[in-house]
Amino acid sequence: MRIGLAADHAGQALKAALSAHLRDGGHEVVDLGSSGTAPVDYPEYAVKLARAVAAGDVERGIFTCGSGIGPMIAANKVAGVRAAVASDEWSARDAVTHVDANVLTIGERVIGTELAKSIVDAYLAARPEGGRHARRREQIAALERERTT
Repeated sequence: MRIGLAADHAGQALKAALSAHLRDGGHEVVDLGSSGTAPVDYPEYAVKLARAVAAGDVERGIFTCGSGIGPMIAANKVAGVRAAVASDEWSARDAVTHVDANVLTIGERVIGTELAKSIVDAYLAARPEGGRHARRREQIAALERERTT
């Protein structure tokens, strides 16, 4: 799978660890920045990642930062993106099975590296479920279309 990976200054160590983990797992990683620990504004990189996902340049995206919250909000402003923050495997899996999340955000200050790897594995292994979840995803898509018209 082709995975977009991005981070702000507070997520660099986790981004590096996840990049290696993903490559070891046979995934192609597209690094969309930032690099280094000098403070940067996360919306710039979250939107860059979200646009790559929406355009189909990558199949899914992962953003690391301090908490995962701000980039999730920023990424969700891009049409076609469903970003979710997860701090456990269940939430990561549920984000995909229920809402087909295509961007995952993770807080480096919230969880450790090994848990983050497990969360990413759960996220990437999950597939969207049909039935009531498909109906709800369509309701979300309708709200998005409404917002862009």
